[in-house]
Amino acid sequence: MTTPFVAEHPTDLDLLAQVLTPYKAHCTYLRSAVVVAESAGQAAVRGEFVIPESCYIDDTGHLNSVEVNICYNQMMYYLVAKSIKEGLLTEFESWTLDDFWEHQLPDILIARFAANFRRPVNPRAFSGEMELRSVKRRAPAGEKPFLYVDTAFRYWDGDGDAGRCDGEATLAFVNVP
Repeated sequence: MTTPFVAEHPTDLDLLAQVLTPYKAHCTYLRSAVVVAESAGQAAVRGEFVIPESCYIDDTGHLNSVEVNICYNQMMYYLVAKSIKEGLLTEFESWTLDDFWEHQLPDILIARFAANFRRPVNPRAFSGEMELRSVKRRAPAGEKPFLYVDTAFRYWDGDGDAGRCDGEATLAFVNVP
């Protein structure tokens, strides 16, 4: 996921706090997030995570698929909100942050999610990144338009054997403004 970036936007702590508001306090894993905008109109986010303890199971000692999905959601929500706030993506140029808050939970759907676990990732301190590979507006005959979004993500830690996980997800933004 190395592409030429044009602009880098450091963590907006107020925006991050608002993005994470729907999560239970013990499930707010994303600690910082830097958004980068690329010359081809794409955007990505790099984040730092801490999972002190799993929110649903005894300690496995490694990042698991449920937590991968939660971390993905937190990065994705922040990336979309920051892209709207900064006007980074043409597909979201008509959106306001109020539109995002209204649609964040009910209208942003994961249509497909696949993760590959290469080596165990230490959940106590790890990094991740996610990129929006493409955002396309679709309008099926006789139906409401929606945004179809292809993404890729990866996680890694700083342990000696360097934990690693990566994957892809497809999103559908329905009931778009």
